[in-house]
Amino acid sequence: MFSRAYSGAVNGIDGFIVSVEADVSDGLPVFDLVGYLGAEVREARERVRISIKNSGYQLPAKRVTVNLSPADVRKEGTAFDLSIAIAILSAYGYLPQDNLEKTLFVGELSLNGEINKINGVLPIVYTAYKEGFKSCIVPKENMKEAAVVQGIDVYGIKNLKEAAAYICNPVEFKPYYIKREELIHKGNYNDEIDFSDIAGQEICKRAIEIAAAGMHNILMIGPPGTGKTMLARRIPTILPELSFEESLEISKIYSVSGLLNNKIALIGKRPFRSPHHTITPTALTGGGRTPLPGEISLAHHGVLFLDELPEFNRSTIEILRQPLEDNEITITRLQGAYRYPADFMLVAALNPCSCGFYPDRNKCSCSVSQVKRYLGKISRPLLDRIDICVEVQKIEYKALDSNKLGETSEDIRKRIEKVRKMQVKRYSNEKFYFNSQLTPKAINRYCKLGVKERTLLEAAFEKMDLSTRAYHRIIKVARTIADLEGADTIAVKHLSEALCYRGIDKKYWSEP
Repeated sequence: MFSRAYSGAVNGIDGFIVSVEADVSDGLPVFDLVGYLGAEVREARERVRISIKNSGYQLPAKRVTVNLSPADVRKEGTAFDLSIAIAILSAYGYLPQDNLEKTLFVGELSLNGEINKINGVLPIVYTAYKEGFKSCIVPKENMKEAAVVQGIDVYGIKNLKEAAAYICNPVEFKPYYIKREELIHKGNYNDEIDFSDIAGQEICKRAIEIAAAGMHNILMIGPPGTGKTMLARRIPTILPELSFEESLEISKIYSVSGLLNNKIALIGKRPFRSPHHTITPTALTGGGRTPLPGEISLAHHGVLFLDELPEFNRSTIEILRQPLEDNEITITRLQGAYRYPADFMLVAALNPCSCGFYPDRNKCSCSVSQVKRYLGKISRPLLDRIDICVEVQKIEYKALDSNKLGETSEDIRKRIEKVRKMQVKRYSNEKFYFNSQLTPKAINRYCKLGVKERTLLEAAFEKMDLSTRAYHRIIKVARTIADLEGADTIAVKHLSEALCYRGIDKKYWSEP
């Protein structure tokens, strides 16, 4: 007897439907699993067989063949266990085949018949909804995560017996629903940190505001103890709230990584990832035997903060070049290619030398070659991809002793949200949303310059020996500065300020 159930799998952060076909026929008692299977799926044979037995079902000695289609796509993971068991039970006549149509089954089976949590439920259920499925059976622990997708009935099931009971009589079960809007805005910002905590550093605050308004990459350089890390950790507090589309895309990444559960079913705040400088290239970009997203993808639509940038392995940070341009990372393996989004705001901080006090020769004990070697760990091509470089100066005692509070994160966030809305409206017919994403063709269309502005840029291009990439990034930053001022066109003062943020790298990365 033939039967078919449906399951799902993940490629990158996108799900795809897998048809699980089971055939029971006379012959030698053999259980075959076919369909280009990974080791975990091949091992499902024993898990499913014992789980069915311990759930109270007797399977007569027959020849059982299970095929996972499409057969040309490799299947990894344990999410197929439940669908394999359901297809076999239906082929034996225990379950009605009619009730398996338009229903998706995902879950790992334990030997006693319980259904265990799996990773990647959110993209799988979302794909099922897009493909027209009416209901989805998921592990109890994945129930809240799956219910984020509306338009498809989600049932959290504890064990194989309960799944079989649902198939025999689905009307007795009620689907699980959540109010996803409450999940998005719940605890969006950390009240314990605020930009008003920062004493002084007005220039750096201004640079960060510009960076946040246009999603520009920013590098902060200065001696230790000047507040670089404090400033960076407060950047999420001034970023606009996530839209549902952004939240769903981030949540799919976290779902694949196994970072969602019934307590955190939907990512409601912009990510802030701060990996240690000992991180490996694979952990940063993603990969592994079974590829998973790395830190750059976990920072999608948020902030990737690299503190003490020169301490990172040079080969590790050089990998950032391509994701900073393409806003995604593609990992290629023998069994296929995996695409992970990586549209993040890079925030980097570093000391100007090993001791941290260059160019103050009263304190700096580093030789010229030591300074060059230390800063030389960051290549010029990588620096070229950073829009804003700002120097963080030592704070005067008067600023620390003052009881005057600076602007709050909420005040800054209101200005940034206003600018972000301007950008979304301006680029409504484009495939991008922020000034930092402008292509050369789009720069010509949205960043028209007058005669004075072009003269200034020409002089700066020659004097500062700018690359073409740096030239375009200066215009993008100037566009954001103009937006913060509410100006329709880019003026000389906007370009002048943007050029100032390119001068710091020349100071430190030229000959000491």
